[in-house]
Amino acid sequence: MPDANAPAPRTVVPIEPFVLIAEAFDEGRVTELRHSVTSCAYAAGLRGQSLDDFVLAVNELITNAVRHGGGHGWLRLWPDGTQLICEVADHGHGISEQRLGDRSRPAPETAGGWGLWLARKLSDTMEVETGDSGTVVRISATVGTDHHARPGPG
Repeated sequence: MPDANAPAPRTVVPIEPFVLIAEAFDEGRVTELRHSVTSCAYAAGLRGQSLDDFVLAVNELITNAVRHGGGHGWLRLWPDGTQLICEVADHGHGISEQRLGDRSRPAPETAGGWGLWLARKLSDTMEVETGDSGTVVRISATVGTDHHARPGPG
């Protein structure tokens, strides 16, 4: 269960007033939250591969928040013009500059380290603000498309 005494989540920039989801989560809520994101993203206009990619990217971010960000986090989802924006925040110890700057694909035999790489590859944009008091990751997907032009591996 999220810590009621934890400070409020930080944001990268102000949030649009029409928020589809604004919820705290922990490990027990990951699956339920993923289903909510899927429903809201579909209702907002994401379809096909774009919907699948966005939901998988969000799932990677919320899983990372649980595993590496103190066991819980906060998710917000909202439309902004032709974009659907998702922000995941936690109060972990942050991500190292080296880790954050590493854009290379993890080695196939690597058990961890795939979350940020996948989220970056599966979303149209990704912004990260990180430090000793936590991390905020914001991704977007373009509404009205059913697939993304994805760069090759690497």
